[in-house]
Amino acid sequence: MKYSVLVFSLCALPALADVNIVGNVAAKCIIQTDTGGIYGNPTATKLSTLPADGGVVPIVRYDVAVANYYTAKITHPSAFSSSPSLSDTVAWTGASSVAQTSVAGMAAYDAAKVVYGSTTSFNLTIAGSTWFKTASTATYGVSKAFPGGSYTAIVQAECIAN
Repeated sequence: MKYSVLVFSLCALPALADVNIVGNVAAKCIIQTDTGGIYGNPTATKLSTLPADGGVVPIVRYDVAVANYYTAKITHPSAFSSSPSLSDTVAWTGASSVAQTSVAGMAAYDAAKVVYGSTTSFNLTIAGSTWFKTASTATYGVSKAFPGGSYTAIVQAECIAN
């Protein structure tokens, strides 16, 4: 009789199971480097990506599959990621703008952009591809020449889901 009570109480326990639900979200906003930037050195105190200064302006392409759900945030450099040792300050300026579009209406992104600090935001309101260029200029100290060597700076491009 003792065994039948034990068997009955083991059968009375509830059965539990955890069932996973898995989902994958495909990227609907993709960022690609179109053109790498190059600093020209038009004067001893200045590095610039502007073609007039011997530079090449970097260009990134945003491919958006769905309109009105993403914001492009592009930040021009405010420091070198690598450079020779510098003993003075570097003053940075830069600007991001639309270079090319796959849809004519995207040209309006420039008029609607928001600039804060070194970051420019563009609301991506139309599906398609937009190429953004980001000019960058670094000026060294007060009448000091940049030391010889290799200089690298980074443009940060983000696609933020709204």
